[in-house]
Amino acid sequence: MERRLCAILAADVVGYTRLMELDEAGTLAALKQRRKDILSPLVRAHHGRIIKVMGDGVLVEFGSAVNAIACAIELQKRMATANASLPVDRQIVLRVAVNLCDVIVEGSDLYGDGVNVVARLQALTEPGAILIAGAAYDQVKNKIDASFSDLGPQKLRNHRDPIRVYRVALDAPRSVGPGRPTDNNIRQEKPSVAVLPLVNMGGDPEQLYFSDGLTEDIITGLSRFRQLLVIARNSSFQYRDATIDVRQVAGDLGVRFVVEGSVRKAGPRLRITAQLIDAAAGSHIWAERFDRELTDIFAVQDEITQTIVTSLVGRIEDADRRRALHKSIGDLSAYDLLLRGKHCLKRGSQEDVLEAREIFQRVIEMDPEYAAAYVQLAETYFYEATSGWTASPEAAAEQLFELGHTAAKLDDQDSRAHLCLAWGYWRVKGNVEMAEAQLDEAIALNTNDLDNYCLKGFLSTCMGKFEEGIWCASETIRRAPNLPEECLYSRVMAEYLLGRYGDAIATFSRMSHPSVELLGWIAACYAELGRDSEARAAAMQFRERARAARAGPPDDNAEVWRAYWSKAFPTTERTSLERLFAGLRKAGLPV
Repeated sequence: MERRLCAILAADVVGYTRLMELDEAGTLAALKQRRKDILSPLVRAHHGRIIKVMGDGVLVEFGSAVNAIACAIELQKRMATANASLPVDRQIVLRVAVNLCDVIVEGSDLYGDGVNVVARLQALTEPGAILIAGAAYDQVKNKIDASFSDLGPQKLRNHRDPIRVYRVALDAPRSVGPGRPTDNNIRQEKPSVAVLPLVNMGGDPEQLYFSDGLTEDIITGLSRFRQLLVIARNSSFQYRDATIDVRQVAGDLGVRFVVEGSVRKAGPRLRITAQLIDAAAGSHIWAERFDRELTDIFAVQDEITQTIVTSLVGRIEDADRRRALHKSIGDLSAYDLLLRGKHCLKRGSQEDVLEAREIFQRVIEMDPEYAAAYVQLAETYFYEATSGWTASPEAAAEQLFELGHTAAKLDDQDSRAHLCLAWGYWRVKGNVEMAEAQLDEAIALNTNDLDNYCLKGFLSTCMGKFEEGIWCASETIRRAPNLPEECLYSRVMAEYLLGRYGDAIATFSRMSHPSVELLGWIAACYAELGRDSEARAAAMQFRERARAARAGPPDDNAEVWRAYWSKAFPTTERTSLERLFAGLRKAGLPV
């Protein structure tokens, strides 16, 4: 086996799927031209070798870490120059990472843990940036004119030991200092915040939708900033109408900062109060009152969001600020209607979903370019497609997919639009690769949205990427510490398929309202552990709930039940499905 020490550079294009959907031929032509005019000459000049090109990604080998990082810096600079004259939505922006590692040589290809590390590191890199592993940094410090921010040890996905990571600060004087982390697993350096529901001071219960909706929009605005860890709405809203101790809330949710306030809506006037509290220090960072006309609602939201972000993490880059803040709509009543529809949709019954759909359709009639309205309308079709009351779940899924496309065209920075596309590519088109790409784009746009991790965890588990499914569940729990059921379904599945039956049972025990199908998985867990009485009890509970919900076939026809489980667990790995069937049979269930 031939081995050698080398530096590996990995790069890929940010938002490649979006670029291809906008202009497939133009994007391919532009990418090939950049490789010819920029990448290939730079690789040759720095004595490198292109190992492989994978769609929008590339792996390059260098004999020296100095050459690799010098090439990476020049690559990002030249890409920025080439992008300068292009509209933002047509720019080809790279993420670049470098690692120094011992590799296995097989023909013209390279393999080994170090290659996997640089690929994971590249996936965490921000657009236009460069991350390097500690091993590479040790070789280039004091040898290259660049500034490096020490991000500390980073836990990379599917990698046992933390890797020390440095960020290259382009166009900055040489220095080494602390920086902020890029990996979501490293929490202690990332400001964490929970936004508690704004108190409805109007006294009219019918206006509760407005204060709740405004709170959600502030959470969404904050969530778009990668510098922050924002607790999900599901967890922070559990404190509505409760007498709270801010320090206790911060401890429960695992955050340092808490936002609380109130809203009073009276006629055309709006008063919002908000305060940001450092729970660890027990001090107020700022407090503000906003008295505005309702027509200024978007300005107020943006002002609150920007003030919080600025207070927590300092200066925000102008490009990030423009991308993260709200896009105004032409008619305030459309926004008011949108909040009413969202409030209605959360109730979830057939009547509520259909009523919400009518509301969102009215919003679109009022403002045909309001992307958020198309996203919300798409979500009504998600409810329908996954319900038991629709006559045509396929037609509902198709409608969701089309609305997701429309929303993404209107606002390609809306992570929920990409989430709709991910679900559509998977469940409508059967294209797991495109679904995964859309999910990665959604997470890159909003690292704090629970649903992004929930769907990615389920998709990863169905694709046989069990450790990734568990990781996604952990990310969701971190953002919703007191409401983990949003994501634990896929974690139970992944742990079962890894043979960690005890862990799966422990995960299941954290759930207060497990789904019907999950009872079948737990019955299989008990059966695999030889705990027959518990397996039979779980199997019986599954059958009772399935019968009551009309969730499965009425008899014990094994072939029909296999079809049921294949639909509930749409895996691309036949061995995973057979493993589930084996456990279900041991538990006494017909498959």
